[in-house]
Amino acid sequence: MASKNNIQTDYKNRINRVFQYIDKNLDSDLSLNTVSEIAFFSPFHFHRIFKFITEETLNTYVTRKRVEKSASDLIHKDITVTEIAFKYGFKDNSSYTRTFKKYYGVSPTEFIKQNPNKFSKIRQLKSKNGQEYPNNEKYICIINNLKNWIKMNAKIEIKEMPKMDLAYVSNIGLHNIENAYQKLMQWAIPKGLINNQSKIVTIYHDSFKITEADKVRMSACIKLNNPIETEKEIGLTIIEKGKYIVGRFEIGLNEFEKSWTGLFIWMNENGYKKANKDPFGIYHNNFNDHPEKKCIVDLCIPIE
Repeated sequence: MASKNNIQTDYKNRINRVFQYIDKNLDSDLSLNTVSEIAFFSPFHFHRIFKFITEETLNTYVTRKRVEKSASDLIHKDITVTEIAFKYGFKDNSSYTRTFKKYYGVSPTEFIKQNPNKFSKIRQLKSKNGQEYPNNEKYICIINNLKNWIKMNAKIEIKEMPKMDLAYVSNIGLHNIENAYQKLMQWAIPKGLINNQSKIVTIYHDSFKITEADKVRMSACIKLNNPIETEKEIGLTIIEKGKYIVGRFEIGLNEFEKSWTGLFIWMNENGYKKANKDPFGIYHNNFNDHPEKKCIVDLCIPIE
């Protein structure tokens, strides 16, 4: 008879497949009946399990992902609101605009106007936390400060990155990422997968600029040099080879946000466009071993 832990692990692995399917099919039918088949659950059973794991219903999760991904496109891509609406499965402009306003308090067109240079903090923070945004003069000052930060603290290159095979543990919420890495290490260390040459990778499936920190989905990963069988919550995934902006940083844990933000500004300032793939970070040290508790990390943005 299967143990409770084995059943929970199996459920999480099935939900991981669902996350990947949703990310790749945001323009398609993502109804309860369709998605539950991906997880090999009945619709009723899947609905309960999905809500337990994500704390959202499937419909709420899918709608949020569509709106958040569309907001990212409004910032980073030079395409029309109508094209974005259809890209993310909305039947027309009015339904897209209506849904978008529920999340950000403004229409997609107004949202673009509020984000000069196609990049700034997203208005969600104002509606969620009551925080006001800086006026244009302060905004330009912030941007200039971030440009200087990047110039002083990053070595930036455009690289053709090779394909990477990864073992991973999926994670929702920033506060849970340490636990995800603990699970990954508990599996990897006895198998001799951790050494001085090991590459630890975090894949960011959502942006902290768009998604609330407790809903951001990340994957805690380790690069594999050889094929291996996984078990329990450990999954296998691939980062396909491609062209990336790679910024090498030596930073404290509290400096990741401005490093990512500055790197995206550098991308826009230099005329690059983000590709439809997830950014990731490659860690080259254990920050606890650093005399100043800093991470040596490559932050990687996929570009077209």
